[in-house]
Amino acid sequence: MNEWRQKKPLEWHKYVNKEVKVTADEKQQYQGWVFTVDPVSASIVLVNFMETGKASITAVMGHAVEEVKILREGDDAMAGRLNSVFMPERSKVLSKEELQCKKERVRAWLEKNRIPVTEEGEMLCVAGVLTVNPPYGPEDCSSSNEIILSRVQSLLESNPGSEHKQ
Repeated sequence: MNEWRQKKPLEWHKYVNKEVKVTADEKQQYQGWVFTVDPVSASIVLVNFMETGKASITAVMGHAVEEVKILREGDDAMAGRLNSVFMPERSKVLSKEELQCKKERVRAWLEKNRIPVTEEGEMLCVAGVLTVNPPYGPEDCSSSNEIILSRVQSLLESNPGSEHKQ
């Protein structure tokens, strides 16, 4: 088993939102911005932005990865660009007050359903294993535990207060 596959998810997370050069089997090389690393297969999803405004996506299978070299650090703007490739545009930008209100509704709904939730800045942290980022919809959940992720997303989708302003 190769060194890349021996890494833990937190080690792989250090590569997210960075421009890298990946050397794979037979000395093939790939370059791009790391969107994510699959925690099961260790596969790397790379994104390259073209001058046309479109994006090229490449997946390098984890078993083939021999070396990953960081070329450049990303910033918040790059993280936003990467997310915009995979996340549909939001139909409306929410104000700070609307976001705060939505966060409180989501937090109350989780607590009502006996889910332990804490706040870490703008982010909601569920049971220490899942995060919900603004604007606090099911698609804004992130966790390496697929079962918990699926259950919390389903719970958020069933929230009667999510579609209506209160």
